[in-house]
Amino acid sequence: MDTPHNNPQDNPQDTARANTRLTLKLLGFALGAFGFGFALVPLYEVLCEVTGFGNKKDLVEAADVQQQLTPDDSRLVTVEFVADLPSVGSWEFRPKIAEMKVHPGRLYQVDYVAHNLTGRDTVAQAIPAVAPGLATAFFRKTECFCFVPQNFAKGEERVMPVRFVVDPNLPKSLDRITLSYVFYDNSTRVAALKD
Repeated sequence: MDTPHNNPQDNPQDTARANTRLTLKLLGFALGAFGFGFALVPLYEVLCEVTGFGNKKDLVEAADVQQQLTPDDSRLVTVEFVADLPSVGSWEFRPKIAEMKVHPGRLYQVDYVAHNLTGRDTVAQAIPAVAPGLATAFFRKTECFCFVPQNFAKGEERVMPVRFVVDPNLPKSLDRITLSYVFYDNSTRVAALKD
């Protein structure tokens, strides 16, 4: 003889409780995701302070290092440029070129384009990443829009340069590096800091 299985549709109270639990879980997840996005820029700044990568002091040091490097014209490294947005529709953000071949030890520049489509004046900041992780210590930016928040007027489009050098001591096994940025609208965080 078969025993009946409990089916939430048999009891409307069980269905309501299950729906309430699911709603609370989804709401918690959404709040957690928002909180993580809100905290990402300050976390990046702390990470830069702790690791020494990406802070303003390193810009000057990177410029000095570039003058001391001996270019390796016998070797080419492909640098790929990637741009990402955490949300769709409020910004346009992209590199002008997808990749370039560089000689380690030489200074290069690539431009990214950002267009404010939020419908208001705002502040944004880019968070960089270099892959593979082993290449991070050998990829040095001497000028970058990512180190300070960028003020954008409503509808403003701007070309933002990145100047970089790949250290000639980059391991020979690495012939491709990816420089990627995630571009965050930062105006909510900046307004909160002013209060």
